[in-house]
Amino acid sequence: MQPSLDSLSNILDADCLLTDDDSLEQYGKDWTNQYPAKPMAIALPKTTEQVAEIVKWANDNNIAIVPSGGRTGLSGGAVASNGELVVAFDKMNKVLEFEKTTQQVKCQAGVITEQLQQFATDNELYYPVDFASSGSSQIGGNIATNAGGIKVIRYGLTRDWVMGLTVVTGKGEILELNSGLIKNATGYDLRHLFIGSEGTLGLITEATIKFTRPPTNLTVLLLSIEDMTKVTELLNLFQKDVDLTAFEFFSEEALQKVMAHHQLPRPVETQGAFYCLLEFDADSEERLEKALESFEAGLEQELILDGVMSQSQQQAEELWKYREYISETISARKPYKNDISVTPDKVSEFLAKVDNIVSEQYPDFEVIWFGHIGDGNLHLNILAPESMSYEDFTAACEQVNPLIFNVLKNLGGSISAEHGVGLLKKPYLNYSRSDAEIAYMKGIKAVFDPNNIMNPGKLI
Repeated sequence: MQPSLDSLSNILDADCLLTDDDSLEQYGKDWTNQYPAKPMAIALPKTTEQVAEIVKWANDNNIAIVPSGGRTGLSGGAVASNGELVVAFDKMNKVLEFEKTTQQVKCQAGVITEQLQQFATDNELYYPVDFASSGSSQIGGNIATNAGGIKVIRYGLTRDWVMGLTVVTGKGEILELNSGLIKNATGYDLRHLFIGSEGTLGLITEATIKFTRPPTNLTVLLLSIEDMTKVTELLNLFQKDVDLTAFEFFSEEALQKVMAHHQLPRPVETQGAFYCLLEFDADSEERLEKALESFEAGLEQELILDGVMSQSQQQAEELWKYREYISETISARKPYKNDISVTPDKVSEFLAKVDNIVSEQYPDFEVIWFGHIGDGNLHLNILAPESMSYEDFTAACEQVNPLIFNVLKNLGGSISAEHGVGLLKKPYLNYSRSDAEIAYMKGIKAVFDPNNIMNPGKLI
């Protein structure tokens, strides 16, 4: 062990400071492929107090810290490539308190998202923030990136469910923020600075999360469509009379890969160029009838080619597979991902313009589209040709980013809708944030992290 780590090992419990090569590789990176893992060590604290001592030690020794949750991010926010100390929250994975009256739970940052969802279900409640990586992502990481997912159109982002936070600032100070209060008119709500901060201000150690009533009969419609520029019109048609919990979108190319990889049958008889998956709570015959009327209207207006509706919870889950399996299916091809967004009313214009750029600039590359149309979030995935080195492929994709991001800037969109800025999107932050905003962000970081040890080089 390096001499500089001796005093750090005294802060932690036995076997909670790792320096072996396998651990450094495992904890030193996230799901991005571009950056090597080269941390100095992995710290696994068990309490907020230990986290605070770690941060004080890091300040005293001028050591940078990279926080590590489930490491499912796609922007390099959890990458440690420059000898940083990784602080991982795997051992801070307990549900601490549950208050049935307020429907709030207090848990440690390392609780897995799916574990939190199951805890809500066990108490006849519902935690609606959901995405494909819920089985491995951690709640602290969700909060640090303000995770969204598939149900934002109805339930909002992680931010909307965080009622309180315990954080350790870059100075090593412990702050209790809001403490689960529903009403609190006492000035700046610092909790919201830490939500989406990507670990640049401090470390989230505990969170108070609210639950809600569960839906009673989630029903899925999977529709084939011919023209992706009609998705906004289709969204408006259904939203007029149906309370959607999800409105997802994917291409025929994405569907073909999922069917082949998972040996699934074609879900809709009439093939389309694109598909929309709609979910709604059919808790009454009247709501179900409204959805069917919207479907019929979509056929009449030639917005829809064909469709299928789930008749049971099992069928709904089967239909969701065609959307949820996309990321996993294409992961072996190391896709270059752009996680981008505009307001839902601009989705059709945005899709058309970006698709033109992609067609012109990537004529020989395979492109996979999918995303969350209901909240304006699209995932553009470009697959690396087998004959091309990954470095050359990445360089080619990066040359086209400014063209795509200029479209976003002109439409008032965001270069990162879900996965944060991290390392991957930092060079392009000015497409979504003004110089004045970035200057204020840097000023806020200087207050909470004066020595710049918290995830330096990320976000700003």
